[in-house]
Amino acid sequence: MPSRWRHCYWQEHIWRTILANSMMILIAGPYRSGTGDDPEKMAANVRLMESYALPIFQLGHMPVLGEWFALPLLHLAGSKQVGDEAYSEIFHPIAERLLQKCDAVLRVGGASQGADLMVEVARRHGLQIYTALDQIPST
Repeated sequence: MPSRWRHCYWQEHIWRTILANSMMILIAGPYRSGTGDDPEKMAANVRLMESYALPIFQLGHMPVLGEWFALPLLHLAGSKQVGDEAYSEIFHPIAERLLQKCDAVLRVGGASQGADLMVEVARRHGLQIYTALDQIPST
């Protein structure tokens, strides 16, 4: 067998092993909580959750935030303010749908009814719940 074929075989084998062991992990934390609906404070909360994405990726997993899906849809739906009809229709429901595709949740940050709801839904679906990066295994 030519060496380039063996290299491709092993490369494919390694990727299959990584993908078989990798998890899609929802990062759940406060979005509105403690912000008084101040857009800059909510953006800071998103940045805090996003700060966990690269370390999760470096462990071999796929990090996701519900906000990555919800916020563009809210804009497209014409949402004018946090808590309006479009927000209620999209924000938490899309995160719950996303959870159906996830393997685990990393709960970060402080008090948050929404993040706690995501953890509760994840538990009902039998997903792994993490509360710290060092609990997440590498692939």
